[in-house]
Amino acid sequence: MTNLLAHQQWHGKIFDGQWIDGGGDTVESLEPATGEVLGVIGTATAADIDRAAHIASAAQPAWAATIGQARASVIRKAAQILEAERAEVERWLIREGGSVPGKAAFEVDLVISELWEASALPTQPFGHLLPASQEGRTSIARRVPLGVVGVISPWNFPLLLAMRAVAPALALGNGVVLKPDVQTAISGGAVIAELFTSAGLPEGLLHVLAGDAEPGQALCESPSIAMVSFTGSTAVGRQVGATAGRTLKRVSLELGGNNALIVLDDADLDAASSAGAWGSFLHQGQVCMTAGRHIVLESVADQYLDLLAKRAAVLPVGDPNTGDVALGPLINARQIANVDRIVQGTKAAGAEIRAGGTYEGLFYQPTVLAGVTSDMPAFREEIFGPVAPVVIVKDEDEAVRSANDSEYGLVAAIQTGSVERGERIADRLRTGIVHINDQTLNNDAYAPFGGTGASGNGARFGTQSSWDEFTTWQWRTSRPAAQTFPF
Repeated sequence: MTNLLAHQQWHGKIFDGQWIDGGGDTVESLEPATGEVLGVIGTATAADIDRAAHIASAAQPAWAATIGQARASVIRKAAQILEAERAEVERWLIREGGSVPGKAAFEVDLVISELWEASALPTQPFGHLLPASQEGRTSIARRVPLGVVGVISPWNFPLLLAMRAVAPALALGNGVVLKPDVQTAISGGAVIAELFTSAGLPEGLLHVLAGDAEPGQALCESPSIAMVSFTGSTAVGRQVGATAGRTLKRVSLELGGNNALIVLDDADLDAASSAGAWGSFLHQGQVCMTAGRHIVLESVADQYLDLLAKRAAVLPVGDPNTGDVALGPLINARQIANVDRIVQGTKAAGAEIRAGGTYEGLFYQPTVLAGVTSDMPAFREEIFGPVAPVVIVKDEDEAVRSANDSEYGLVAAIQTGSVERGERIADRLRTGIVHINDQTLNNDAYAPFGGTGASGNGARFGTQSSWDEFTTWQWRTSRPAAQTFPF
């Protein structure tokens, strides 16, 4: 992808329709596995955000008025370019974010799916013909774009978690100001800018400005931004919601999770332990959908623990750019320290480390904790690391109580020999997503994705939900001629 993402284009810059100098400091993009400097990115200030929002606001009406087929064509072209140039995009995901090659390829597949699904939106019906309440009056309800959508995206699935908002927002006629995390500003920011530029998106509609709290706050406060779509931690999400709410913006919050994988006594334990390992260790556990609590019925707990620990013990950990590994590095030293704090604190509280529990540099060994109870850190906190806490319960009722004993409500999974039994338990779980005989990490571009409680404010990603998220209703009536009224 030398021509698409040439180093000199984005080096030290922000994207304001073109690559320009930002008002903030430049920041080195570091490879977490080695510490190598991959490049230098520019960062934005509040003034940069305000300028970008004004430019996008000025450009958006013409884009909204563009016929649906033309908007769809731009989104399809972006998908085709990504398909052709995916190898280099995957390499950036591996080196900049610590993804193993399989995860990087999976992420690109998901992004391509997001783009193709979004490309279908502009040519779908966008309103209703309403019954006439008065003779001679035509009444319709139609969807109209919000205006400019601000997107704040994280570092763990940087391309996907930005694109799932950027693509449908643009497809439905909005402008977009994207603030990617500085740790993955190339794979989660520059790639998107270059894809849409190459696809022919009119200049001024998309802005990519990396930065930290200052531009994020400006995005939430700007009067030119109609909506903020935020994906990240619950703590920061609360701040985003509070700040954006004061300006009466629409706010979409997709936040953290402490997700339960329930293993019943009739489950295929070999399959269940495989699902459990995948759910807890994929991308080093740095996913909001990670299986954060394995809730296992006591009659099968010993066998499940043995199988899970054996799987963890043989998973290779190392540099995903140079080795054939299952787990790469965590994103930074702060994340390593927090994961180890939770593991060691849980051990000190009485849990047993059955596998892992050690680290070197940014590489944390896949860890299995046995004997975890509800008062321990690994039960209560979102770990965001490769840790599988196992909680033993007596029966289904206790499994449900344990699964629901969390402020989070993103996803749950149930392993069972009976789909009907799984369905009955699923009906009792307070989560936005439930998977039966599967693991917790699933994403379909057309499915409504989001959580409840501390996992989100009820917003949903997914093309079937995009009309609700990125447009608003307008009621319009008309008469063939004006009439008089009693006054």
